Amino acid sequence: MRNDKRQTRFQLLGELGELTVIQTCGCPRCKQVRTLRRLRANFKAADIICDFCGFTAQAKAVTVTKRNQQLKSLLGAAWSVQNERMKSHIYLPLFIVTVYKGQPERVLYVPSDLQGPKMFKPRKPLSATARRAGWQGFVYDLSVLPPGIPVLLWEPPKHR
Repeated sequence: MRNDKRQTRFQLLGELGELTVIQTCGCPRCKQVRTLRRLRANFKAADIICDFCGFTAQAKAVTVTKRNQQLKSLLGAAWSVQNERMKSHIYLPLFIVTVYKGQPERVLYVPSDLQGPKMFKPRKPLSATARRAGWQGFVYDLSVLPPGIPVLLWEPPKHR
């Protein structure tokens, strides 16, 4: 846990995703193992960094209801941050951790060079009565990716 404050179930899910990535995956850029680290909470747009080559990536965890469930979309973060990066043609690689019955099931990977504006769909801003009124997020539209993407990076060993 990054701090002593009570975490929401979504924050706990995100933390599980980040920990799963750093414990099970090597760096996609330099191929070093055990060099991925978590960035501080609320670091804009990135969650993971390689302390060998400086590679950064976003990590998202999602609960699935079926094993090996195909994902069509995934909730992102703040639209304003993502939109500014897209205007500058900056896309961060994406690790997706699927969680089944509370346990990490798979780690999938979407390289930055296969991402584009069509993959990011802005959500409706939160209503005036919401706690974070006006905040706007986005959705990753995974259906626009080429076949075979996201790539499977890890799944737990099968028990016999």
